[in-house]
Amino acid sequence: MLTLLDQLDKGTLWRSPGGIHPPEVKFLSNATPIGQLPLASTYLVPVPQVGENCTLAVKVGDSVLKGTPLTQGTSIWHLPVHAPTSGTIVAIEPRASNHASALPVNTCVIAADGKDTWCELVQNQLDDLSHQQIVDKVRSAGIAGMGGAAFPTHIKLNPVSEIDLVIINGVECEPYISADDRLMREYSQDILAGIGIIHRLLMPKRIVIAIEDNKPEAAKAMQAAVSQCGLPAGSIRVTVIPTKYPSGGEKQLIQIITGREVPSGAIPAKLGIVVHNVGTAYAIHQAVTQGKPLVERVVTVTGRNVGKPGNYWLPIGTPVDHVLTATEFTPEPDQKVIIGGPMMGHALANIQVPILKGTNCILMPSSQEIGSTPEEKACIRCGECATACPALLLPQQLFWHAKAEEYDKAASYNLKDCIECGCCSYVCPSDIPLVEYYRIAKSALKQAADEKQQAERAKQRFDARLARLEEEKLAREAKAKEASERRQASMTGTDKNAVAEAMARIAAKKAAAQAVTGESITEESSVTTTDTTEVPKGKAAVAAAIARAKAKKAAQANADGTDTNGAETDNAQIDSSVDVDATESATDAIAQEAPLSQKDKVAAAIARAKAKKAAQQTETAPLESTETADSTPALSADDDKKAKVAAAVARAKAKKAAQQAETAASDIEVSNTEISVSDVNDAEAIKKAKVAAAVARAKAKKAAQQAEINTENDLIQTATPAVDSTANVQADVNADAETAVNAAATDIEVSNADVSVNDAEAIKKAKVAAAVARAKAKKIAAASAESKTDAEIESVDEIQTEANVASPSIAATLDTATTEADAVLPSVGSTAEPIETAPLSTDELKKARIAATIAKAKAKKAALAQEANASSDSSVTND
Repeated sequence: MLTLLDQLDKGTLWRSPGGIHPPEVKFLSNATPIGQLPLASTYLVPVPQVGENCTLAVKVGDSVLKGTPLTQGTSIWHLPVHAPTSGTIVAIEPRASNHASALPVNTCVIAADGKDTWCELVQNQLDDLSHQQIVDKVRSAGIAGMGGAAFPTHIKLNPVSEIDLVIINGVECEPYISADDRLMREYSQDILAGIGIIHRLLMPKRIVIAIEDNKPEAAKAMQAAVSQCGLPAGSIRVTVIPTKYPSGGEKQLIQIITGREVPSGAIPAKLGIVVHNVGTAYAIHQAVTQGKPLVERVVTVTGRNVGKPGNYWLPIGTPVDHVLTATEFTPEPDQKVIIGGPMMGHALANIQVPILKGTNCILMPSSQEIGSTPEEKACIRCGECATACPALLLPQQLFWHAKAEEYDKAASYNLKDCIECGCCSYVCPSDIPLVEYYRIAKSALKQAADEKQQAERAKQRFDARLARLEEEKLAREAKAKEASERRQASMTGTDKNAVAEAMARIAAKKAAAQAVTGESITEESSVTTTDTTEVPKGKAAVAAAIARAKAKKAAQANADGTDTNGAETDNAQIDSSVDVDATESATDAIAQEAPLSQKDKVAAAIARAKAKKAAQQTETAPLESTETADSTPALSADDDKKAKVAAAVARAKAKKAAQQAETAASDIEVSNTEISVSDVNDAEAIKKAKVAAAVARAKAKKAAQQAEINTENDLIQTATPAVDSTANVQADVNADAETAVNAAATDIEVSNADVSVNDAEAIKKAKVAAAVARAKAKKIAAASAESKTDAEIESVDEIQTEANVASPSIAATLDTATTEADAVLPSVGSTAEPIETAPLSTDELKKARIAATIAKAKAKKAALAQEANASSDSSVTND
């Protein structure tokens, strides 16, 4: 089996994928030798041109000679830029770049003096230089790839791996460019001298000079130079390859010569292969042997609209407009000026731009050569672009993602492997400028990568700053510690005693503060958990205020001497006003004793509002009942229907008042519960909430008892106001009174139990108060029984008044009372029309008298219940 070297010696070639055959127009420029153009008046030298991290070595006003370095730098990627001619630096400012975007770049503007004087050049013998010295000379000369990529040459001449094959690229596949063709024809010996330097540095096993078969003169010239060079026989050869675009691409040429494919993202050096352009070899010879930096290059100036097409030595930085003027350019409307060939070049937006190291052609085509840009149409997915792609990519997918600005997805389809040859755009039937989309996507990815790199560098600087600040902090602390130790060492006995005393005072103050805080916490906890300790001042103030207010209201009620019919009304008003005033007085007392917290203020405000609401509702019901009673006329034997209607109205209003009272009581309990929940961690607020809840429960029970009395009064209103005797119901009266007293005592005990479960002393007091209340109730009942006679008959107006001023009853009791009343007087109508009714019989009259007697007994029981409730409120307040 033949090795790769054997195949190279035999001239074996491989086919590369894709590619096209555009029409060749090289004859316009390759027929004449390389010429010279007159010097321009001004040269524009961008800095840097290749690489980065350069520093200007000149300033405005400096005089420079041809070949003088304009920049300097230490980065391996930096290539110095030299003055293309002698003259003066007149400006260093941003100027338009030689790029399709025409973005401004920093530029040295040199006013030429017309002498074109070289700086001092140092010529060397190749044998006297070491490998590193040769590489340094190549780098200091600023040599970059002359084929168009402008990759730093000194990096290729110093690879990290062993090189087996060196390919000298003389293919020049663009259909208009002929710069390398004329250079090989005229300077073949200098090119071979440069190839000899490359051979010395890399020591490859083979060197292949590749030339397309459309350049027979160049192939002959190079073959003659090879035969005369001093390289070992068989180590270098000239290989002619078929003409096809883009055979001049680095990876495509390697595949044609060796049959190997460079992996994606890799460089040819990893395969042991290096590719150099023939123009690069010539520049290496000029720099190493003659000491000339790269200040000029051969540029093809061609196109139908150029009067003098050909190849010219143009200094780096020559303005394009000067070249067009010197070559007799005749522009057309909408004329394009293209830098590079028609396939891989780009149109200039501004011709006031310079020639660069990678500029190999200036093309001014006519409208017959390159027509106007056609309108882009929709992709028809014909697949021609994929067939023509020499890199075996998927141009359709790349186009879709690039157009949608999905650059990351485009990168996943190996966008970086695109060589921008333009084959896809050339064969596209929809006239889609695919290469332009790819270039934009590449620029966006490069910008994103640069921003990411800058952010990473910024992060590294930030981390370094933090580390530096931390080190400085530690250094300061160490320095302060050392200074403190020195001061302590130098202190006398008196100073040490003073410091010790100060420290002792600080410790004592801290301990005292902690002790005070601990005592306050202990006192608060003991008051909250156990009721056997002394009652807090705030609670005592509440109890005292409530007691004073109720006593004052009771005294006013007794002084007024209200009659029996209005007693219940006054009691209800007194209770409601007592509640309101007691709450306000308690709040004021607490506010005067100590400042309230925000939670206490809220609780007090809610309690005052609820109490006022209950008082207003209690006052409204008696007023309405009184108005109804006043408007009711006296009953007679012939017109009792009006009385029945008025009784029905009274019952309805009483039912409504009962519902309002129940709603008010529920609101009070709910508000107290909410306050208790929100202040669960506040001991004082919990106690206040308990007191308020107990008061609310006592009031609710009192309202229920008064409602029961109200029901009996309704029965009395519908009955005939006469009774025969009270002897048979005396026992019931005593039993009912006893029951009411026991119920009141039970309520008091329950309230006291709610306020404080563990308070034994309070329970004992409550029991004593209950016994006293029961004794008083029995005494009052006996006195009432003796003072009343069977002949007492109350008028219908008085009974109606008592019914109207009574407290509201619950709905079920009202329904029962209505039923009993209907049984006694079954003919109550629904309208105000007079209805004839039959006179009552003897039995019915007797039943009505008994019912009236029971009603009076119930009224007395209600009075006892009110006294019991007053005692209950007082005991709750005191507790």
